[in-house]
Formats: sequence, C-alpha cells, structure tokens
Amino acid sequence: MRILVIEDDELVASGLKQGLSQAGFTVDLAGSAEAAAESLRDGAFDLAVVDIGLPQSDGLTLIRHLRARGNTLPVLVLTARGSLEEMVSGLDVGADDYLAKPFQLAELCARLRALLRRSHARGDNCLRHNGLTLDINRQQASLNGTSLDLTRREWALLEALLLASPNVLSKERLMQTLAGWDKELTGNAVEVYVSRLRGKLAAGGIDIRTVRGIGYRIDAAAG
Repeated sequence: MRILVIEDDELVASGLKQGLSQAGFTVDLAGSAEAAAESLRDGAFDLAVVDIGLPQSDGLTLIRHLRARGNTLPVLVLTARGSLEEMVSGLDVGADDYLAKPFQLAELCARLRALLRRSHARGDNCLRHNGLTLDINRQQASLNGTSLDLTRREWALLEALLLASPNVLSKERLMQTLAGWDKELTGNAVEVYVSRLRGKLAAGGIDIRTVRGIGYRIDAAAG
C-alpha cells in the first residue's frame, strides 16, 4: 500500500516515513501542497496523509482542489489543530478522517487501514482470494491454511495485486508500489519478484498472470 505523506516539518515527516514503512507501507514525502499536487499527478497512491499547516497553500486548500478535480483518493488530515471547528472544516472540504497531534503511530496505522477497507468496500483487514488470505493488520499470509513466508516486497506485490483484483495492475504501478520514488527499481526486478511469488503460490492453485503489454493480474491457475 503506497502512501503520500504531506508534511513540511522534516523531523515529523522522517519519523512518519520510518514508522509507516516499518508497518508495511510504501511511503513518499511531499513538503508542500504544491509538491503534493505534482506528486499526485505523476504517481499512483492508495492514501494520503495531509498536514493542515503547510507553507503557502495549506492542506485544506489542497484537499478542496483534489475533490474539485474529482480525485477520490482517501485522505487523512494530520494536524496540531485539534478543535471541533477545525475537524469539521477538514471533513467538510473532503477529508475522510482526522487525527490530531500528538498521536500514537498504532492509531494512525489503524485509521489508514480502516480508510483502505472503506475505499475497497471491505469489512475487515483481510484480503482473500481462492484460499489465499492476507491479514493486513497482523502482516500474516496463508495459503489454504498454511503460513506463507513472504519477503517485504513479495508481501507488497501480493497486496497490490489482491487490492486490484480482478483488474490488471501495470508494471509501472507495481514499480512505484514496491519502491516509491527514493529507491530505484527496474521492470526486470519486478519480473523477478513476480517469478518468486508465483513459485510460492503455485501449490495453492493461484497464478499471477502476465497480460502482455499491460501488466499482471492474480488468477486461479489454469488447468
């Protein structure tokens, strides 16, 4: 799951990136509303965490502009301004949730997972497909009741495919999901991760199908 954190305090932003990355998210940072708007045009994200008190254009203005353009990306407002009036203002311009500083990382992660469930119309933190289960909260995967040992990037790849299912996920989107912008990842590397993951899923009758010229889709294995 790829998140854009929009926060101008470098220390806070760094801490958020470290904590959310350890919780299994891929995190990119933007230090202003202007940088965030450009990032959102150029990249594909599952969620955004937006600080209200940004330099120049503030976070509420950014959210208002996103919604005016029809962008439905789930947004959590994270700010030191915790009054009821400010919370209502954030929700009214189009934010999906609101968390005041100081906060506990565990609560932020739980709220992000809840936003993800809502955006994908899911009732719990588990992704399921033909005997395959990913428990996002516990970061545990199983296939037909047997635990799957996945690396961090294999987990991120499988999570992205399941969230997109039954649609095809482009190789470019997978490259961004697995690495974000601050680490280089080639298309060939994505193919290596797909191949490794295929090997771990094959025994359960699940395949990652290559859709030539487009990307990948998770299917029941042929035959």
